[in-house]
Amino acid sequence: MKRKIWTVLMIIISMIFLAACQKASSKKEALDIVSEPETRTESLLHTVVQLSIYHENQEKAMDEAIAYIKEMEKLLSTNLEGADVYRINQAAGKKPVKVDERTFDIIETAQKMSQTSDGKFDISIGAVTNLWRIGDPEARVPSDQEIKAALPFINYKDIQLNAKDKTIFIKKGMVLELGAISKGYIADGVKAIFKKHHITTAIINLGGNVLTMGTSPNDSKGWNIGVQNPDEVRGDTVGSVHVKDQSVVTSGIYERFIEKDGKKYHHIMDPKTGYLVENDISGVTVFTKTSIQGDELSTSLFLLGIKDGLKLIEDMDGVEAVFIDKSNGIHLSKGLKKRFTLRNEDYHIVNEN
Repeated sequence: MKRKIWTVLMIIISMIFLAACQKASSKKEALDIVSEPETRTESLLHTVVQLSIYHENQEKAMDEAIAYIKEMEKLLSTNLEGADVYRINQAAGKKPVKVDERTFDIIETAQKMSQTSDGKFDISIGAVTNLWRIGDPEARVPSDQEIKAALPFINYKDIQLNAKDKTIFIKKGMVLELGAISKGYIADGVKAIFKKHHITTAIINLGGNVLTMGTSPNDSKGWNIGVQNPDEVRGDTVGSVHVKDQSVVTSGIYERFIEKDGKKYHHIMDPKTGYLVENDISGVTVFTKTSIQGDELSTSLFLLGIKDGLKLIEDMDGVEAVFIDKSNGIHLSKGLKKRFTLRNEDYHIVNEN
């Protein structure tokens, strides 16, 4: 009997010792934060990608993150033969396509976003964007007849998902286009890689998608993130907001457009009409916890307009937004009114009722 008790005691002591070792080990894994980051810049995802890590000796994490971005770019391509999205579009109306688990995850997430936005966000808009091809050398203004013929093939409800087999089937004539969600999904994926490497302090910048980890080692208020000037190239700002552990996603008419007969046609399309969104917004910047949510909301808010967009934001927890109108007015959600710093005298803050 004494031997059994002694054995049990030894097991308990071993478990306590092991737990203590694991706790000590996890403490050792905490990385020192430095004021000057290690930075990697590359041209990927049709934009400039910049990763900044505020810890030393993070080459392995950088390499893994860049490799992940390249892999996802290939996986979600609509033009690369063998890519998941390419194969789905090629098999439209013919057969379900088995895809990578990550491709399934992003399309499943996109479909849920379409439901919550009542179709304002819709990845099956490819049937129309393929006509316009804004951002490509072949960009053009399609005829009204072409657009009307494409509209019946835009409906997220017709995307059939089989979670068990990880297959996706779309109707004949449908075309998936993940450009409005892919950068957000990938940014969140890079953050997961960084966390795996015990990184706590970093900035992930995928063009219009900025995802911050932790807070700035050089500013007690947090990372000072600029709000893009919608009338200028990327990098010029109208103001800034301090953030901590947050995603900042911007959509605007400055990004990609074509011009015909003196009129600019930007790339943000309305799935219901097949034409560019016509309203008073020139740019919208969304502050969220995850980058993928910011992607979805930036598109949806553009379609909703300033008044309805602000109303939607006020009903959401942990989400803020900056709308910029075509008269250079800046409209702020309630949570940003005391946090936004105006830095461009050509713009003015509009006081909402």
